[in-house]
Amino acid sequence: MRLVDAAEAVSAVRSGQRVFIHSVAAAPQHLIAALTARAPELRGVELVHLHTEGPAPYADPALHASFHTNALFVGANVRAAVAAGEADYTPVFLSEVPALFRRRILPLDFAFIQVSPPDRHGFCSLGVSVDVARAATEVAPVVVAEINPRMPRTHGDGLLHVRDIQLAVEVDYPIAEHAPGSMTETERAIGRQVAGLVEDGGTLQMGIGSVPDAVLAALGGHRELGVHTEMFSDGVIDLVERGVITGSRKRSHPGKLVAAFLLGSRRLYDFVDDNPQVVMLGVDYVNDTATIRRNPRVTAINSAIEIDLTGQVVADSIGTRQYSGVGGQMDFIRGAALSQDGRPIIALPSTTRAGESRLVPLIKPGAGVVTTRAHVQYVVTEHGVANLYGRSLRQRARALIGIAHPDHRDALERAARERFGPLPPA
Repeated sequence: MRLVDAAEAVSAVRSGQRVFIHSVAAAPQHLIAALTARAPELRGVELVHLHTEGPAPYADPALHASFHTNALFVGANVRAAVAAGEADYTPVFLSEVPALFRRRILPLDFAFIQVSPPDRHGFCSLGVSVDVARAATEVAPVVVAEINPRMPRTHGDGLLHVRDIQLAVEVDYPIAEHAPGSMTETERAIGRQVAGLVEDGGTLQMGIGSVPDAVLAALGGHRELGVHTEMFSDGVIDLVERGVITGSRKRSHPGKLVAAFLLGSRRLYDFVDDNPQVVMLGVDYVNDTATIRRNPRVTAINSAIEIDLTGQVVADSIGTRQYSGVGGQMDFIRGAALSQDGRPIIALPSTTRAGESRLVPLIKPGAGVVTTRAHVQYVVTEHGVANLYGRSLRQRARALIGIAHPDHRDALERAARERFGPLPPA
């Protein structure tokens, strides 16, 4: 490993090459800024990444000739560029992204990452984002790292020896945080509904946001829960400290909180720092349905943008507008379904902020189905739980109308009758 400044660290990048950018809160901001500063001399450099926190100056339309974004999950910082046709989105299950790198479907020339300082044995940590970064560092000929003392040192598969880092830049800035937000009464009601489906001894998968936080807040009376999830945030900490989350009944990594990446406040980062209870692993393992199903009573809690009356789940787009990505929803929905007594759950408010129903007769033209109607089982809103497993299209429509907002049930009923004919009794 050779220590250099950021400008020298990115100086070897040439036009037409492909650069991996570390994910989520681990996005290496100094390297990104230094590479962007080279825009006048570069053409067609492809930047491939999952969702990243912080600025993405390479997605500026003025730099379109120099840099091309290929997002494997669309975050807020590149959403406008994707919508304008100035950046690409590649749909892919999150569990399969490492294979895109390893099989050279997306061969990498550089991996830009952010790591903790090396320990006395020379090992740095990928910290809060092991996910696909582990695979990127294995296959990229040149690994360029920011070494940041603010990056937590996590246990698991994120250790990287200094001999495997070609160039390093010493930095010191706070990594991106996501503070827990306040919960509405609607979100609290959804949390209570979902908590009613969680059994003691179950293994949780959840994401980030007010609905997952509301679910976690409603689990205080449960016992011996475990965590095996794509990611987790601050809401898990209280349940660990209260002894609700113990992982004692898990068959895979018993007693451990397993994740591929993290995003939260500094409290979360301090909690996971050198904490052997937390195991950070590659997403190809964490999100593998064969791994997920090994644990009992896996309860996968995911969200949606809209769901039609047959159970098709739109989670990554609003009509033709790409909003996020396929991510790991299908990985965990299927993994939970295969788990002994598992419960795959899609949880969402019954209406948008504008008052439109999220349960719809037909999905918007151009929207993408992330979870098929053959995979969906439980759908939860603040008005109740609809179990669609083993239900016919007519029965599904009836169940979903029953958990829609009361203001929209008559219209949904009319649409369902026009499509399917008479429905079963409510």
